[in-house]
Parts: sequence; C-alpha cells; structure tokens
Amino acid sequence: MAVIKILRMGHPILAQVAAPVDLFPSQELEQLVGDLWDTMRALDGAGLAAPQIGVGLRVIVFEVADNPRYPDAETVPPTVLVNPHIEALGERMESDWEGCLSIPEMCGRVPRFQHIRYCGYGIDGAPIEREVSGFHARVVQHECDHLDGLLYPQRIPELRDFGFCEEIEACSSGE
Repeated sequence: MAVIKILRMGHPILAQVAAPVDLFPSQELEQLVGDLWDTMRALDGAGLAAPQIGVGLRVIVFEVADNPRYPDAETVPPTVLVNPHIEALGERMESDWEGCLSIPEMCGRVPRFQHIRYCGYGIDGAPIEREVSGFHARVVQHECDHLDGLLYPQRIPELRDFGFCEEIEACSSGE
C-alpha cells in the first residue's frame, strides 16, 4: 500500500464517469483500497474516490474520527464502498462548506441532501446499505460525485460562496 499523488481539478480523469467494478474480491481491489486508505489518512481527508488517484473505478473510502481538518464533525465509521448508489430520502437540502483534496486550499458552500440511503458492496463483495444524515451523508454524496465526474464547485449555486479557505475563515472570524 502507498500514498499516491492526488489528481487536481483540471485533470481529465476527474471529469470522467468511473467504470463499475466487475470482479471482487480481488488482489487488485485490495491494493487499490489500501492505497486509498493510506492516501486519505496521510492527507487528513474525510473520504477519497479512486478517480482522485487516477483509477477510473467506482470505489470510495471514507471515515471521520478525530480528524484535524474536521474537528467538529460527527464520527463516520471507516467504510469501503464499491459500486455505490445513493437515494435521497426526502427533499430537504442543507448548504455547508466543503473542501476537496483535488482542489487544495479552496472551499465552497454546497447544497446536499440532508438524509440519504446508500448501498453498494464492501471489499469482500458483501452488500452494504445504510441510512445516514448530516456530515456522513455529505461525505458520501461528495465522494460519489467523483465517480460521476463531478467536483463540488459544479454544485455551488452562487460562486461568491467559493474561494480560498484561509480567506473565507479569516473573513468569517471577523479579521
């Protein structure tokens, strides 16, 4: 397993729809997932999608526990999700700030469904299905967007709500 260089906004792989994983469990999938975990954790990410490390497959990992980038975020259990599918449970959306390892130092206010059901498969092929809300739901939606070739700025309705995190934090704290 290794820490892999993250592709940044503008790289064509990030704009492509990722292919489904057809065969699992497999040694290749285990290697990919290990690289995703190592890379995400080394950069204090909350989640990471395979396209972000140059692999066009529908695989994401996510976890939040004592993360310095998200000190107030609820705990999200470590999860590998292969071939995920999301269903909004209700129409309620909430706008909040997001960042992305593929768009370093920037953040934007993004509307997301507050409550979702997601399903897919674990690395071993076992089915996973959960209903979640709040930050957990936001993380899953963000990572699944990567699998569809979308980055969070494409979801920002008002570009005034997009900028460098340092500037936004300084302005919101009254500096």
